[in-house]
Amino acid sequence: MKKSLGPKIVVGATVVWVVGTYDRGGRPNVMTAAWGGVCCGDPPCLCVSLRKATYSHGNIVEQKAFTISIPSAAHVTEADYVGIASGRDTDKWQTTGLTPVRGELVNAPYVAQFPIVLECRLLHTIELGLHTQFIGEILDAKVDDSVLGDGDFLSIEKAEPFFFVPGGRDYYAIGRGIGKPFSAGTSFRANQKGRE
Repeated sequence: MKKSLGPKIVVGATVVWVVGTYDRGGRPNVMTAAWGGVCCGDPPCLCVSLRKATYSHGNIVEQKAFTISIPSAAHVTEADYVGIASGRDTDKWQTTGLTPVRGELVNAPYVAQFPIVLECRLLHTIELGLHTQFIGEILDAKVDDSVLGDGDFLSIEKAEPFFFVPGGRDYYAIGRGIGKPFSAGTSFRANQKGRE
């Protein structure tokens, strides 16, 4: 039996992202966000939702660009801090020891120490209530060699991203692999053909 919890976000876990922006004066800023995901494959796009009250919100609107740096579990402390401090009055880079790197294709910084970086050009802005959803076209994905597997594919085990669980308000590391996409369900096809 299922219990009704009302209108709540219970989607499981979301990958923790760090959004990089420049302000009007060219000062780099980062903030943590967990409301985001892939929204298109061609062109490759992602969406991230920020509250209007955040410093990064105004920076994205002004610069029409942002980066997503994906931290490894080893950087949970730094990633959490840049989500609870405001760039309006804090130099998050100096406090955490993280290093800003100017994006090559967009006017936004990324975090040197994080293994995965996506440079995004702002395509659309959607007002949703408390949050604004920014849809960005990924112009480049930069990945440390140390987190690549066979065939230059990202190895999730090596990258060690971590996840935010909204219901329990916890961070979790990645678990074990349980199957291959577009393959795990093929046994149903074999069973179906046997019945024809």
